[in-house]
Amino acid sequence: MRAELQQAPTAARRKSITASPAFVYVLVSPLFLILLAYVVYPLFETFVASIKIDEEITWKNYIRFFSLEHTANLEALWNSIYISVLSVITCGIVGVTMAFLLERYEFPGRKILSVLALVPMALPPLIGVLSFTFLYGESGIVPRAIKELFGLAQVPFSLKGMWGVVVVHTFTMYTYFFMTATAAIKGLDPSLEEAAASLGANRFTVWRRIILPMLTPAMVASSLLVFMISMASYTAPLIFGIDRTMTMQIYLSRTNGDLDMAATQSTILSIVSVAFLLIMRWYQGARNYQNLSKGVSVHRTEIKSKAGRYTTIVLSFIGTIILMLPILVLVLISFSVDGTWTVQILPPEYTLSHYMDLFTDSKTWRPILNSLQLSAIAVVGIVIFGVAAAYAMVRLKFRGKTLLDVLIMLPWALPGTVVAINLIAAFSEPNAFSFGQVLIGTFWIIPLAYFVRHLPLVFRSTNATLMQMDPSVEEAARNLGASWWYSFRRVVFPMAWGGILAGTLLAFVQCIGEFVASILIFTSKTTPLSVAVFQRMYSNEFGTACAYGVLQIVVIIIVLFISRKLTGDKAGTAV
Repeated sequence: MRAELQQAPTAARRKSITASPAFVYVLVSPLFLILLAYVVYPLFETFVASIKIDEEITWKNYIRFFSLEHTANLEALWNSIYISVLSVITCGIVGVTMAFLLERYEFPGRKILSVLALVPMALPPLIGVLSFTFLYGESGIVPRAIKELFGLAQVPFSLKGMWGVVVVHTFTMYTYFFMTATAAIKGLDPSLEEAAASLGANRFTVWRRIILPMLTPAMVASSLLVFMISMASYTAPLIFGIDRTMTMQIYLSRTNGDLDMAATQSTILSIVSVAFLLIMRWYQGARNYQNLSKGVSVHRTEIKSKAGRYTTIVLSFIGTIILMLPILVLVLISFSVDGTWTVQILPPEYTLSHYMDLFTDSKTWRPILNSLQLSAIAVVGIVIFGVAAAYAMVRLKFRGKTLLDVLIMLPWALPGTVVAINLIAAFSEPNAFSFGQVLIGTFWIIPLAYFVRHLPLVFRSTNATLMQMDPSVEEAARNLGASWWYSFRRVVFPMAWGGILAGTLLAFVQCIGEFVASILIFTSKTTPLSVAVFQRMYSNEFGTACAYGVLQIVVIIIVLFISRKLTGDKAGTAV
């Protein structure tokens, strides 16, 4: 009896502590601490490194960066912004046009094109650049074939320079616009367009004044993604001969040991990326895009004219070939014997040894194992932290929600090179956040970079799922006596499982394909798959490089299929 009386005050005391308004800050403080340690602190250390020379505070690096006498850095900044803006425009035109045609019109070949339109998502950035080089580069298959067919002295065209980079960016990144625009178009109300048409508006006016504004939120989100990824692009400028981009300058400064200038370049690149994020958010918030009508979603219009149907069949066939060629050429070259493909249109000799080596040769298998281990460790941290942060944002009430959201999404606004330089600046020396260890040059620095870089994927997908859940279900479990942990484990987590798993799979794929951050912080013992592809390509081992690429593509296709099954039509919104 006395024991029961003693337990009652203890339970009451515990309940009063958890019910206290201040208790929520005890729960969210670890989230802020992790973000402070691995996002804010590295960013701050990079800025300090950019203004600290020989233990003195100076702005010499920034003066040198903006100097008109040595314009390499200014040219790099202009080229990066120019390429990124062009990529946003071209990807927007291609992605939104394809989404509109495939969602609004019924024609022969529409279904297969709808599936193949997502094929470029299966190409990691490095692999996509490789495939375009093999297809359309100066010694590529298509220019060589046309040269031989028509007996020309030189190849008629080849992808190179800035426009080569933009073409590769357009093909590999338009899917972000396509997915979000497709989801938005499905929700458009045709009665709005019918009302505008009945009032005398022509098709162009309807598109400009009704359809386009309603697509703005989706286009802003896609523009952010494409701009950030373009600013982080490293392989395409390298392969197509654009030496003056910010990522190339950061890499050169880092490899030449000019770390303070690399920090300066990273800080300026961070400012540009975050400024673009703020401008796009401001543009989106300046207008109201709510659809207040009660109409039904749009139905596809069937193309009935014979000329129109034949035209769409031909265009669908051409589109199918264009979309499939990059992957088909990678598969073809993955069977070629290294060193035999020189001046021929197609590789002259083929072998199965590259695929056998992937799993039997320790030297070839090691990067695959490294990527799997590094990505798995990063994803475990991403899931734990991402789900906890999403739950806190949606279910808990506390001051600082906006700050938490901004800090989590900040690495998504930073190119991979900047994330790597930030970690180099922060963890080249022992400190409290690295538990007194130097992390640079160790196994753990790469999972940490992956964690910081791809945390927003699980956070956003879980956040979107929790927003759609009725909180009364969890409240009912709590009212029936269930503890917070029990209700979360048995009620919230199973209901949010689809969104969590979709974000987890996408994060895993992104970690495996991460190249831009990896190239700056890997060691010979921790070489990941993406860096191994790059090394094999520069050793003219094209067959092995493409076999690695095909393996990545197969993994990504499987993951995209599972993610699409889990999220259905909401996949575009989640991205």
